[in-house]
Amino acid sequence: MKSFIAFLLLCFSTVTFAVDLPTAPPPQLAAKAWLLMDVNSGQILAEHDSDRRIEPASLTKLMSAYLTFAAIRQGRLKLTDVVPVSEKAWKTEGSRMFIEPNKPVTVDELLHGMIIQSGNDATIALAEAVGGSEAGFVVMMNKQAQRLGMAHTHFVTATGLPDPQHYTTARDMSLIATAIIRDFPEFHPLYSIKEYRYNNITQPNRNRLLWSDPTVDGMKTGHTESAGYCLITSAHRGDRRLLSVVLGAASDNLRAAESQRLLNYGFQFYDGVKLYAKGQTVTTLKVWKGHNGNVKAGFTRNIYLSLPRGRNKDIKTTLTTRQPLLAPLSIGQPIGTLTVSLDNKILAQYQLQSLENISVAGIFGRAWDSLMLLFK
Repeated sequence: MKSFIAFLLLCFSTVTFAVDLPTAPPPQLAAKAWLLMDVNSGQILAEHDSDRRIEPASLTKLMSAYLTFAAIRQGRLKLTDVVPVSEKAWKTEGSRMFIEPNKPVTVDELLHGMIIQSGNDATIALAEAVGGSEAGFVVMMNKQAQRLGMAHTHFVTATGLPDPQHYTTARDMSLIATAIIRDFPEFHPLYSIKEYRYNNITQPNRNRLLWSDPTVDGMKTGHTESAGYCLITSAHRGDRRLLSVVLGAASDNLRAAESQRLLNYGFQFYDGVKLYAKGQTVTTLKVWKGHNGNVKAGFTRNIYLSLPRGRNKDIKTTLTTRQPLLAPLSIGQPIGTLTVSLDNKILAQYQLQSLENISVAGIFGRAWDSLMLLFK
């Protein structure tokens, strides 16, 4: 799992965005902090106080879900496993799924209770199943936050119940939300389910946008007196996916309305452009001292870019490569930079990667190329 996460982090660190895009100004929301991200490109389209320390409330359960999904993929848990309900889980305060100590409950049921009903009891039960105890699980949560680059987040509870040392930011919350979408797409549909019934009690998903906007398919609400009303929303229209993070609104209705405004802004004023497909040859480069004299260069993932609407034909791309390029080379190895500019300003830079493994040539081939390099 560690190597899998390291690979994902490498892939998503191959791009940097250099300037703000000139377009219509984003809406000013009635909330403490907010952020709008294009999930495909990773670009931030709008933000306000996105690094401000905020209490996450039940948004915390995104990390609890991430670790549970990882445990299932690793085979440490199965959806059909029956989880014992501890007294701590049963008696936990706040929103509940209403599990009981003597009533069997499965991992699948607990996931529905945690994600749809925002059950604190379900979250504690899963935390104990994955981490042995809530305290052990919280250690795992903080380690995973570091791996995902959530530099301004610290977890104390698995549920999001208030604690002075339990905090995050809008930017960090966008990282864990997009990580779930990216790393566990098979579980993302759970966040679009509108209601769930357990123990003869039906509870609705608190994300109001699931009812009012058919393109919304998640993700999580949060609320405490000190945190205010929070909402992370994912929406998919055509080939584009946007994620909004709205923290500290004054009411349930307001967090939904402001999230909708932010999403509509992103879809209305920006276009999503697919620059290159995964594995597409962007250019072919000369390789020295290799069994093959050339290497195909491109990207090991799809490359997307968000641009102000109607400006996709105005971008310019420039390639700079590492010369001389010496074997050996491996697939995914950075061998250059693709720079994208708009209006003579650098917009983004992507690491150009080798699409082939190039082994070292024999002794005579290496000797010949060494001689040729002396004249270059």
